[in-house]
Amino acid sequence: MSQPPPPAYTGPERVLSGVQPSGALHLGNYLGALVKFARLQHERETFIFVADQHAITVWQDPALLAQQTREIAAAYLAAGLDPAKAAIFPQSAVREHVELAWVFNCVARLGWLDRMTQFKEKSGKHKERSSVGLYTYPVLQAADILVYKATHVPVGEDQRQHLELTRDVAAKFNHDYDAPGFFPLTEALTQGPGARIMSLRDGSAKMSKSDPSDLSRINLTDDADAIASKIRKAKTDPEPLPEGLDGLAERPEAKNLVGIYAALAGKTDAEVIAEFGGKGFGTFKPALADLAVAQLAPVGERMRGYLADPREIDRILKAGADRARAVAAPVVDEVRRKVGFISL
Repeated sequence: MSQPPPPAYTGPERVLSGVQPSGALHLGNYLGALVKFARLQHERETFIFVADQHAITVWQDPALLAQQTREIAAAYLAAGLDPAKAAIFPQSAVREHVELAWVFNCVARLGWLDRMTQFKEKSGKHKERSSVGLYTYPVLQAADILVYKATHVPVGEDQRQHLELTRDVAAKFNHDYDAPGFFPLTEALTQGPGARIMSLRDGSAKMSKSDPSDLSRINLTDDADAIASKIRKAKTDPEPLPEGLDGLAERPEAKNLVGIYAALAGKTDAEVIAEFGGKGFGTFKPALADLAVAQLAPVGERMRGYLADPREIDRILKAGADRARAVAAPVVDEVRRKVGFISL
């Protein structure tokens, strides 16, 4: 006779996400993450952190790490995150993340981590030289999510495997400690349009802050002139835009620019093609440049304004950390009781 399924989680719906402070944010981060964070804060209780503990899985210059943590926070605020709605904080300021991660290290199985493809990609041929933290990164990620009992996480394709591990950890903890429904089985929120913005110099490569060419990306701190110039210099092919979407299949640079226009304008790729199909890049690029400047230049201006007042950024981050700890601390206290740790 089959057993009934365990009780489902019945707590409040919460969203959690974060970005590592390991380089300047760019258009891909803005469209793929930040604008979505700003939307989600109006839909569910939202926790958005700066993933500084994940960043040190590879060596970071301490002074630069602190600076980049504030830059990520400034970008969050400039993109529309409201600290009165969303808790915005550095991961390292809420110690419950790492305490829960240790418990989860003892719940997760070695075979689960051995299957994580991102570690294989990041460690390359010399995995024995990688930090243990890089290997157990997905377990800390599970703790990031479950310490707030987050029910939803916006993820790209490269993070889906980690979210599956989070669900496995939650289910095993609930089972091992006879706590059905204690942790939720967190669900993915699909990224939607603008989730994967490619390089302006190579339409087959994702836009990246580590690309040596600054022309490959639009940084959030770029001014209007720099944004327009990078759009004008973006790699294209000699053909006009096709009359239908099928014509973009073998044209990665054209497809990327159409996707960028669509994401910035809040349109579908089909709507952009309906407007510009058959026209050359001499017409399309100026229109895209004008749109990008109108959308992004104010974000950069707001971001620079926040960065001019680091004490205000720190005040916002501390307030966000206090709010986050008010949720995380009771969860970890209950975990301690379930595991059998003595409270002194």
